[in-house]
Amino acid sequence: MTKKSTRGSSPEKENVHDQAETSEKAGKTEPVNGREAEEKETAAEPGEEASAQPSLELQLSEWKDKYLRLSADFDNYRKRTLREKMDLAKTAGEGILLEIIHVMDDFDRAMQQIRDARDIEAVKTGIGLIYQKMNDFIRQHGVKEIESFHKEFNTDFHEAVTKLPVHEKKLKGKVVDVVQKGYTLHDKVIRYSRVVVGE
Repeated sequence: MTKKSTRGSSPEKENVHDQAETSEKAGKTEPVNGREAEEKETAAEPGEEASAQPSLELQLSEWKDKYLRLSADFDNYRKRTLREKMDLAKTAGEGILLEIIHVMDDFDRAMQQIRDARDIEAVKTGIGLIYQKMNDFIRQHGVKEIESFHKEFNTDFHEAVTKLPVHEKKLKGKVVDVVQKGYTLHDKVIRYSRVVVGE
């Protein structure tokens, strides 16, 4: 009876043993499959890096080319504008100087007339016309004379040469004489009036 029960139980043990071996095999294959997947992933990474690297190098090359072109364009622009400024500085006053030359022509004619003149009044009239022409010329270009005589002394427009005592109280602190006229160019002082101030 004992032998039969042993024999009867052996197929079950064998089945259990087979199932355990199968599960062990299955358990062993799972890590292998996991490592294989990791290896596949690892093997795929260098390929991705290799494909990404040329793309980055291409972008870098493009940006470098753009930078070099932009730098060259800016350098050319800087040189061109500098050259234009130098040319402008040389020729900016050309038109003004031509108009002054016309006034100088009038002075030349006046000097010739003065040497041979017998009528002083005619000479005075001629000089007055030249002076008026010159005065109109500078006004057209924004130059104005600073009105100083009997005006309040103002350091923004006047430069005091000296002070003189005055008897009239209303002249104290005011300009009593103009040694040299001052001028403004478009409301900017280009030469201060040199004046004598009453005290």
